[in-house]
Amino acid sequence: MHLGNIPVAEHERFVYHQTMNVEQHSEAAVSRIAAAIGEPARARMLYCLMGGHARTATELALVAEVSPSTASVHLNRLKAAHLVKVLVQGKHRFYSLGGPEVASTLEGLSVLAGGSRDKFVPSAPTRLRAARTCYDHMAGTVGVSLHDRFRALGWLSGNSGPDKAYDLTSDGASAVESLDIDLDAVRGLRRRFAYGCVDWSERRPHIGGALGAALLKVALQRKWVTQDLDSRALGVTSLGRREMLTRFGLRV
Repeated sequence: MHLGNIPVAEHERFVYHQTMNVEQHSEAAVSRIAAAIGEPARARMLYCLMGGHARTATELALVAEVSPSTASVHLNRLKAAHLVKVLVQGKHRFYSLGGPEVASTLEGLSVLAGGSRDKFVPSAPTRLRAARTCYDHMAGTVGVSLHDRFRALGWLSGNSGPDKAYDLTSDGASAVESLDIDLDAVRGLRRRFAYGCVDWSERRPHIGGALGAALLKVALQRKWVTQDLDSRALGVTSLGRREMLTRFGLRV
């Protein structure tokens, strides 16, 4: 743009206000989600769903220690915040977590809630601490040890630590594919491939994301671990102990 013979610089307008609107929208969304999680009954429902099992409203009402009508109100609030999703089958409605990112957030909140400057002493029940599901991947001592072993073997690339993105090295890809895991299919899923998901009982990362889910699926299919019907606990079988030692050099 010119004014006579004097060039005048053009400036985009309202950029500041647009930026502020985006930030305000983000802050409002975070506030809504935090408020939805923050009610104790709703928090109990969410943590109940961390095991990956879908539950009915009646079951969640018992977990939350509220009436069925109150549970329905809470579940609608969680659904509106995209923290849970519902599957309708005939007359039944089954609720599950909204996705792995919800599970990761809840796991992180557990760490924050138990945070202390003092030396950390795990307080989780022994069975849950040993091995459990974190939504659809393996957590607990076994999950953390598997993460650390993958790092030590040079199978994971990327920065170590909570919420850091990982990829597989060529050796890691070969090791994972030897488990009959289709890496192209895993990478094609609409979710993060792999990251360090902070473990609430160990306070160190286990493998989260699509890769972590694929590893747990193999472990369950091959009977390396068995899953409790009504809890997040996993039991490592004698076969699983042998396989983890042979394949990963991991003594469980």
